[in-house]
Amino acid sequence: MNFFTWKDNGLTSDCSSLDAMASRFEETANLMKKLSKKGFKLQKTQNNHLILHPDPEVFDQWGFISEEAPFKQLCLISDEE
Repeated sequence: MNFFTWKDNGLTSDCSSLDAMASRFEETANLMKKLSKKGFKLQKTQNNHLILHPDPEVFDQWGFISEEAPFKQLCLISDEE
């Protein structure tokens, strides 16, 4: 399954005001809601938050790069071309 690690440790580090921080949080919340509506799921493992999707095409449409091990990614390549 395609996934990437969500890291929010720098989400507001470049904000210069509370209003800027609030806007950044709102933008991020809207993105999370859109991802959820498209079938993305959150999986917590130890200290990480992984965002994953079972359909590699949907994952790719969003421009995400999968962190799945290369040998697992190769299993998803179709021989039908």
